[in-house]
Amino acid sequence: MTVNEIFYSLQGEGRFAGTPATFVRFSGCNLRCDFCDTDHQSGREMTEDEIVGCVGEFPSEHVILTGGEPTLQLTAPLLGQLKRAGKIVHIETNGTVRLADDVAAHIDWITVSPKFGMIPEIQRIDELKVVFDMNHTEHIDRLAGVRATDDQCYSLQPCDRNDALYNARNLYRLYQAQPALEAVAPAPQTARHPLTARRLVDARNKTIGRDDMLVV
Repeated sequence: MTVNEIFYSLQGEGRFAGTPATFVRFSGCNLRCDFCDTDHQSGREMTEDEIVGCVGEFPSEHVILTGGEPTLQLTAPLLGQLKRAGKIVHIETNGTVRLADDVAAHIDWITVSPKFGMIPEIQRIDELKVVFDMNHTEHIDRLAGVRATDDQCYSLQPCDRNDALYNARNLYRLYQAQPALEAVAPAPQTARHPLTARRLVDARNKTIGRDDMLVV
């Protein structure tokens, strides 16, 4: 298995936000998203025993297998060892790969973030995160029928293109589009803070020149 990094941190988003966890980032992905902010191509070869041993050095009960695209490398023996070690196993995936049944059986929580409107092939979705990009919204309608096992675990996630002005516009467009997008996310987490985008825009306009102010 090729692993990019293993580290201990807090889950920063979704249902388990704020939960201490050990992250195992696998190298490689079957997609090439132009907004990907993760350098996941490099890595080192590790055996399943080595991965489990490294995970055991950290105090967290939760283990989050991410990438890259972790489903390209996951095996039942690895997951079985993690479960026998008392770990709660999560994966973060684009959902394009259907897992072997013996692999899926060892996973406690599956977070799927489909890209480019691809309908997920994975057999179970516990949490669905839909990326919102104001210039590429046509794919969202194709995901309207995709449902998660938890009715409260739908997220509309603004795309981060490493451009502060674009990101601010995109976030505000997401705020404007919220009612129409509720067909995709019946209880979208972004709806809980509807003024976030407006406040972001106001704050940014106070700190930049008039020529660069957002018109929303």
